[in-house]
Amino acid sequence: MEYFFQQFINGITLGGVYALFALGYTMVYGIIQLINFAHGEFFAAGGYVGVIVLSFLGAHGYMGTHPWLCLAFSLVLTMGYCAMLAMAVEKIAYKPLRRSTRLSVLLSALGMSIFLQNGLMLTQGVYDKAYPTAFVQGGLDIGGVRISIMQLLILGLTAVLLFILNALVFRTRIGKAMRATAQDKVMSALVGINSNRIISLTFAIGAGLAAAAGIMVGLYYGAVRYDMGFVPGVKAFAAAVLGGIGNITGAMLGGFIIGMVEIMAAAYVPHGGEYKDVFAFIILIAVLYFMPTGIMGENVDDTRV
Repeated sequence: MEYFFQQFINGITLGGVYALFALGYTMVYGIIQLINFAHGEFFAAGGYVGVIVLSFLGAHGYMGTHPWLCLAFSLVLTMGYCAMLAMAVEKIAYKPLRRSTRLSVLLSALGMSIFLQNGLMLTQGVYDKAYPTAFVQGGLDIGGVRISIMQLLILGLTAVLLFILNALVFRTRIGKAMRATAQDKVMSALVGINSNRIISLTFAIGAGLAAAAGIMVGLYYGAVRYDMGFVPGVKAFAAAVLGGIGNITGAMLGGFIIGMVEIMAAAYVPHGGEYKDVFAFIILIAVLYFMPTGIMGENVDDTRV
């Protein structure tokens, strides 16, 4: 039983990362019906910016005296950087093709993904960059179940970010404008909503959440790599489809389910650790075949972006 609860904690932790990651896919799709294949690169860029900022602060002695303040600063700076990067990508790669065919936009998204990934490789190198993780060592032992400080940090930060996102989308004028744009761009424009600004803001929010997930993964595993966004990106996409693409609550639920299934399969299925990445793809195929609108349905009015 202790082993099960240990794996449950691990699954919830990983699921929180996938949930944050998946929200970017589902928000952008909810607004402009686009699968942003460059979204994984915002995740990787966030991991790199985080390690650069933390390393710089550590070299100047701030990590030793104010580690958590340094982490908060790096998180805010990274999310802001990736938000601006996403807005630039939207302006350059997607906005000029908004009236083109979906295939054109899809090819542009794939091209931007390759461009950003190679940009990371050329500027940061092909080798892993280690995170300064000494300040997140330790944890709690509850009934034989070990919960590390890093897991507590990921769970707490995920909960806070998901709460803020829900409050933004469902309790503010900006969120109402986002939902109106997703439902009908023409009518929203007639009532004074600037759809171009809302679309850019949606890209920025999604990329900011992906950047936060990138920092958390870097801290959790101790390193980042230029192509680290590909496999988690596919899993996050599977989570968005599982929950119902375009549905915020569904993306959250799908992320936690994918994370839980991956960890439990690795723990209980023979040789599951070697094939843990396969289970997300199996779920994706099964959902697309048996339940293409996802668990909570595609673009449900009450939860649509």
